Amino acid sequence: MRGIFSAIFEKVDDWYIEYVEELPGANTQGKTIDDARENLHEALELILLANRELTEKDFSGETSWW
Repeated sequence: MRGIFSAIFEKVDDWYIEYVEELPGANTQGKTIDDARENLHEALELILLANRELTEKDFSGETSWW
């Protein structure tokens, strides 16, 4: 399944920061815009995987962490 997210890029001094407003915690930085984009792509994959694993645990009857 693929999703579409809005990536926001900002240049701060010599760095680029990038984040996704729709997904809290999805923010990265890089020396170049390509580095920031690559880092954000990796962060999105990890966050979505972690969220999926937490959801699957909740539906499997295991104790929730919250």
